[in-house]
Amino acid sequence: MNVLFIHQNFPGQFKHLAPALVAQGHRVVAMTMQKLPTPAPLWQGVTLVPYGAARGSSTQIHPWVSDFETKVIRGDACFRAALQLKAQGFAPDVIITHPGWGESLFIKEVWPHAKLGMYCEFFYRAQGADVGFDPEFPSTDVGENCRLRLKNLNNLLHFETADAGLSPTHWQASTFPEPFRERISIIHDGIDTVAIRPDPQVRLSMNTSQGPLELTRQSEVITFVNRNLEPYRGFHVFMRALPALLRQRPQARVLMVGADQVSYGAKPNVVQHGHPTWKEVFTAEVRPQMPEGDWKRIHFLGHIPYEHFIPLLQLSTVHVYLTYPFVLSWSLLEAMSAGCAIVASDTQPLHEAIRHGDTGRLVNFFDGAALVREVVDLLEHPQEQARLGTKAREYAIEHYDLRSKCLPKQREWVENIF
Repeated sequence: MNVLFIHQNFPGQFKHLAPALVAQGHRVVAMTMQKLPTPAPLWQGVTLVPYGAARGSSTQIHPWVSDFETKVIRGDACFRAALQLKAQGFAPDVIITHPGWGESLFIKEVWPHAKLGMYCEFFYRAQGADVGFDPEFPSTDVGENCRLRLKNLNNLLHFETADAGLSPTHWQASTFPEPFRERISIIHDGIDTVAIRPDPQVRLSMNTSQGPLELTRQSEVITFVNRNLEPYRGFHVFMRALPALLRQRPQARVLMVGADQVSYGAKPNVVQHGHPTWKEVFTAEVRPQMPEGDWKRIHFLGHIPYEHFIPLLQLSTVHVYLTYPFVLSWSLLEAMSAGCAIVASDTQPLHEAIRHGDTGRLVNFFDGAALVREVVDLLEHPQEQARLGTKAREYAIEHYDLRSKCLPKQREWVENIF
């Protein structure tokens, strides 16, 4: 079987599935917007085909359709690269795409008889999800709902050509409308629970402003992980909880992973917020409330290599994960696999993984005082930490293990499309 993957930053969510199909003897090709050397190298047996947009978005286009124009430009680029691939004799039986950036909008015009499976990450809604969830950051655009309807054009057009969908969680799938929702299979990307496991002997050495710091499992460590530190992932709630938390726990260290940009929400308005990044905004708000000694126990680590990320989770005494009703982060399930005791927000994406008092503890997203209480309580009760961490890992293995659960189901999904 010939399989074509389309993902602007391949492999993305397909980093395990694509090599697994190669191992089964299928010919696998992937189209990506990444810049690659010429000739492009194989990636774990996958032939890589790069493509690039011919131009950028228009500056004068109506703001409600600027997002769709960007997707059409990328779809055009992918379409033309696919025509060249077809001219070279490649004909996929199955095409697997993450349609979020529009690349696969016109792919069935090249190969109309190929089966198309799409990764269904999120369908935008004016109510009941991320939009309007946080009253602190209301939209100032009276046409926000209009913009969201047009933002879904990309998804809606894919519904016409897709034969099947794949979504990592039930809640994410539930955001998609019928009748397409009936075609979505719920299969998570998968967590390597063998590689990500507890390590009682883990150690982490850091250089701080106060000198070298060595942390072990005997240290009191609170972890907070996101791609970027932003309100969508509760950064403001966590930061505002730190003065009380560190005041009550004088030995605790806070390790925060995340860059200073935004992945999902809007950037701060410099005029309104006074700073260009959310990290600076909430640092300016929180730091005056803390003595210098407490502030020095907060460590912003930025982005860290994955080989350092796993030890950080293994080191964690309590892991905090907060999110709007939106896409569930891999990091939460990786923390479960590492055996972390988790305090998380009581929002819809979490309900499939964190059962209060069993695999972790849930708190109201906006209740910083409750967050402090739950974290402090776990720090004071090591046996409860251990129990929750063990149950979290057991749940991750049972429901999200890559090798025994997710990958076999993903392969079966591809075969059923064909």
